[in-house]
Amino acid sequence: MKKLILIGACAIALTVASTAAAALVPGIYDPGNTGCPTATFSNGVLHLGKNCPTPTNAAAFGDITGLTGQTFTSGSFTLANAAQCQGGSPRFNVTTTTKLYFLGCNNVIPTTNADGTVTYTFTPATIAAGGNQVEFPTGTITSIDVLIDVQGTADISNITVNGTLEVPTPVVGPPASKAACKHGGWKTFNSPSFKNQGQCVSYVEHHTHHGKSHTQNPK
Repeated sequence: MKKLILIGACAIALTVASTAAAALVPGIYDPGNTGCPTATFSNGVLHLGKNCPTPTNAAAFGDITGLTGQTFTSGSFTLANAAQCQGGSPRFNVTTTTKLYFLGCNNVIPTTNADGTVTYTFTPATIAAGGNQVEFPTGTITSIDVLIDVQGTADISNITVNGTLEVPTPVVGPPASKAACKHGGWKTFNSPSFKNQGQCVSYVEHHTHHGKSHTQNPK
C-alpha cells in the first residue's frame, strides 16, 4: 500500500504542462527537500538517480513535452544494463484524457543489444507478450514522463514516443548559488528543473558547501 501511495503521489506531481515543441526536460520531484533525486543529461544519456530509500517520497524524471493531444501508439527507452530495471522503475507515466497509465520496464520482454545495453519497447503487442500486466494507454496524451522512484540509478538513452526520438532541451543548470534562484532565476533551470524558488534554494543548500559554491559533478 505504501508503494502504491508513493507512485500515485509522484505521478500526480509530475503532471506538468507541455510546450508546443517536443523536448526532453530533466527534473526532480522532491517535496521533502531531501536532495536525494538527481536528473542530468550528457552525451545523449538521461541520468536519473534516487540516492535515498525507496519509500522516500521523491523521484527523478525526464518530462517529455509537446505531445498533448496525440494518441499514444508506442514508446521505448534503452538502459545501460538490465540491472538498472528494478521492478516498475524506470517507467513511462502516461497521463491521457482517460486516466494515468504506468508502463514499467518489468512489463515487457527486453531486447539485449550487442553493446550490452537493453531496450524496452511498449506497444500493444509487447505488453501482451509480457503478460498484459498493465493496460495500454487509450485517450489522448495530456502529459508523459520517464522516471525512477526506486533507490538506485538509471542511464536512459534512445527515448522514443510514437516513433520519434526525444531530444533534450539545452541543459541549463544546476544552480551554483542561492542568488541564482532568486528574481525568477529558478525558472531558467532545467537540469534539474524546479517548481518554485524555495525548491531551487533547497537544492543549492543540499548540493553545495553552505549554498555558495557547486561541488557535485554530474555523472
